[in-house]
This record gives sequence, structure tokens and C-alpha cells, in this order.
Amino acid sequence: MNGSFSKKNIFKIGRVPFLFILAICFGANVFAQNARLEIGNLDKLAAKASDVVDVTVDENLLKLAIKFLSDKSPDEARIKEIVSGLKGVYVRVFEFDQPGQYSVGDVDALRLQLKSPGWSRIVGVRSRKQGENIDVHIMTQGDLISGLAIIAANPRELTVVNIVGPIDLEKLRQLEGQFGIPKLDIDSGAKPKPKNE
Repeated sequence: MNGSFSKKNIFKIGRVPFLFILAICFGANVFAQNARLEIGNLDKLAAKASDVVDVTVDENLLKLAIKFLSDKSPDEARIKEIVSGLKGVYVRVFEFDQPGQYSVGDVDALRLQLKSPGWSRIVGVRSRKQGENIDVHIMTQGDLISGLAIIAANPRELTVVNIVGPIDLEKLRQLEGQFGIPKLDIDSGAKPKPKNE
């Protein structure tokens, strides 16, 4: 993937039926303290990256942001409803001019955290041709979702999204482009577009 994360689709998980994901996620309304990942170890990559997105919005900042959203605007009212139950949104995006600027160990440290109890991987995409690896994990308590983690890695870009709090993936789609959350391009039954489009 040669372009910027804002110009190209960085998550190609359209192969997974969106309705299947919704069935797993429907009705989430519980929060787990351990749904927050420790992603501070990635901060060292900023010095090597050509472009960096660093979003850390904890519960207090979310509450403050909600106060500035208007109920009169349909878009703002919808966003307000979606984020009102969240406990945090944490995003790191690193784009590099050259491949090989981060190590497998950097990503493995994140994946190790996702092996703790409660986390389950619901999507895994591997592309040898493009060099992309995408994982989507959810934190569950019983049949309720309380956290989401997305790791998208390719030779010149590393993206980590961690949302803490009750997650409804159908509503999460409406947060794309807000709070630093990149376009997820989760589409029900849609096939991913070819890279050269």
C-alpha cells in the first residue's frame, strides 16, 4: 500500500460478511477495564515515520467532547449517541517512506496482549502479495462486547485502533473519520477493491 491511509483503503475486510460481525456484536452494553491495550511501546516509531497520527481520548475527554456536540445537528447527535458510552479511543498510525522501519516484535507485543482472557479474533486477513496483515479482535464479557482492537500492518504502514467501552459495530461504522478512527471500509458482502483503483 503506497498511499496515505486517508487516501487509500487501509482495511480490506469486506471479504468477511458484515452481517456475521453484527450478529456477534449486537446488543453490547458492558465495559471491561482490561480492554485498553498498552500501545505506548509504539511511540518510538514516530522518529522513523514520515507521517504519524496519535489519538488518545480517554473517558474525561470524551465527556468533554460530547458537550460540544449539538443535538440540533443530526450528524453530531448521532456521534454523541455513539460515543456517550465509550471509555476511550486510542489510535496510532505510522507511515514510513521505506519498508522495514518497524519490527515484527513491535506488532507481536500488541498481539500478545490480545491473547489474554476475554479477547477473541473475529477477522484475520493475510496477503503475501501486498504484505498486509489485518486483525480485528473483540473483548467480550459473556455475550457482550466491551472493547475492540484493530491491527493493520504492511511494510510501510502500521495502524492500531483500540476502542474501550460498549461496542456496536454497526454504529462504529458511523465513527469512521471521527476521533482519528480511519475509514474501516467494512461493507456487508462487498468485495475489496483492487489495489490499483
